[in-house]
Amino acid sequence: MRSTTLLALLALVLLYLVSGALVFRALEQPHEQQAQRELGEVREKFLRAHPCVSDQELGLLIKEVADALGGGADPETNSTSNSSHSAWDLGSAFFFSGTIITTIGYGNVALHTDAGRLFCIFYALVGIPLFGILLAGVGDRLGSSLRRGIGHIEAIFLKWHVPPELVRVLSAMLFLLIGCLLFVLTPTFVFCYMEDWSKLEAIYFVIVTLTTVGFGDYVAGADPRQDSPAYQPLVWFWILLGLAYFASVLTTIGNWLRVVSRRTRAEMGGLTAQAASWTGTVTARVTQRAGPAAPPPEKERPLLPPPPSPAQPLGRPRSPSPPEKAQPPSPPTASALDYPSENLAFIDESSDTQSERGCPLPRAPRGRRRPNPPRKPVRPRGPGRPRDKDVPV
Repeated sequence: MRSTTLLALLALVLLYLVSGALVFRALEQPHEQQAQRELGEVREKFLRAHPCVSDQELGLLIKEVADALGGGADPETNSTSNSSHSAWDLGSAFFFSGTIITTIGYGNVALHTDAGRLFCIFYALVGIPLFGILLAGVGDRLGSSLRRGIGHIEAIFLKWHVPPELVRVLSAMLFLLIGCLLFVLTPTFVFCYMEDWSKLEAIYFVIVTLTTVGFGDYVAGADPRQDSPAYQPLVWFWILLGLAYFASVLTTIGNWLRVVSRRTRAEMGGLTAQAASWTGTVTARVTQRAGPAAPPPEKERPLLPPPPSPAQPLGRPRSPSPPEKAQPPSPPTASALDYPSENLAFIDESSDTQSERGCPLPRAPRGRRRPNPPRKPVRPRGPGRPRDKDVPV
């Protein structure tokens, strides 16, 4: 991840935190102030009803009661009652150990001894990775089972000739719906019945638990009236399956995002190539409209040498050349009309030179042919020194 992306993500998270702080403050601070005022009114009422109790003694009593409640004491239980409820019975201790390795940590029950705190450190360091491995395995198996069941439903939809894109959407919705029905809605009604909570309180506990937030204001089995030793262990197994389902959902979402990212990159690459092709086409059209295209270069015609001086011999011996197909004679030019006899010899020599070099003779353009003039006897070529091939004509 690039530094700019990381900084932008950090700024977004900080903005999200600040907005959440403002909302929670606006919602909860008035309730806190109202509770503080009610506590002060109850305290003054108690002092007026019991003038023998001083304000300092009442304050000490309230502080001791708050510490006892924080230590797990039950205010409804006294030394004369026969209640056997304990926050550290086997079922409650098992549930507390489960909240450690699941990193939920409700906080309604805490450790108060140094030996317990020291043991909790090593217990968490070993148990959390072990539970993570178990959670991954259970989530994989649970997700595979759900996807296998949904696969049969997809096959039925495909037999009904439902479009594949719609089938994928329906399968994803079914995956979420079945998971929410099994691990969110059903436990909500169970906790409403077992804990005597409202539906809002029950679903609040379910979401806070499965997201491993665990405030501790609502905890299943913390009520002293729940005397079943197997209740909280069963709640822990529900937490295991619920966390596994949420892990499989997060894994599915991550895979889907990776697939979408790859497809987006591929589509962007295709769009970039199309844009480059379109840009090249537009540039070529604009260039053609801006001015006529330059004609393709024609083959250079061999230049005719100037007429020989009287001192220079007219003829040169021809160099041997491979036999080639006869080319039609080119029409005489203006310069050839001035010196017909001399230039004919040089035309032959230039044609020989072109044939030796492998270059075709230039042809006259069509539609401009003139009638061939009557042939005149060509003067015999005189002996001359042979022409060097390296010297241009």
